[in-house]
Amino acid sequence: MGHLYEKYVWEIPVRATHWVNVLSIAVLTLTGIYIGSPATLGATPSDFVMGWVRFVHFTAAYLFAVSVASRIYWAFRGNRYASWREFFPILTPAGRRNMLATFRYYTFLCKKGPQPVGHNALAGTTYALVFVLYLVMIVTGFTLYAEHAPQGTMHKLTGWLLVLFSNQTLRLTHHCVMWLLIGFAIHHVYSAWLMDVKERGGVMSSMFSGYKAVRTKD
Repeated sequence: MGHLYEKYVWEIPVRATHWVNVLSIAVLTLTGIYIGSPATLGATPSDFVMGWVRFVHFTAAYLFAVSVASRIYWAFRGNRYASWREFFPILTPAGRRNMLATFRYYTFLCKKGPQPVGHNALAGTTYALVFVLYLVMIVTGFTLYAEHAPQGTMHKLTGWLLVLFSNQTLRLTHHCVMWLLIGFAIHHVYSAWLMDVKERGGVMSSMFSGYKAVRTKD
């Protein structure tokens, strides 16, 4: 069966951006819901309240954008577990085999699935799609934000989207992707906790310490 030993998997930039994303997404969600429909929270909107909520929202948006950019950068500079290759297993035969094996395990077609040290193949693919959603949120959000300064640099970078899409379309896209990310977050916490219990690899604690419990081969 082999024995367990601790292996350093998640480097500091990976863990830091993970928790910054968690915090900023939570703040962006709460403030975004208020901005979109303040009456639903039972509050009486005023210029002062809305102004502060928007300020917090925009500050969290900048923090989120920097965090996502930092994680993308680290995908090319970090260790093998942080590498961009972990997010595209479909590019290699071994990756495709692991995707199929993980899918069979998730759908109860086999009793034991792959136990990679880093992300499993399906999780890596999912995270790649999540980062696409992150980029959609960042681009649509800053496009809408830049409307207040039509002559500004940000508007010059993102204003072309307003030529292709209406303001309302961008707002609806921004809003819908928010709910997709909320759904992902719920599933992410559940699946990580479940696999931690089943595999006993320290999945949850590893995002704090960086170390996972890995079993050696016979």
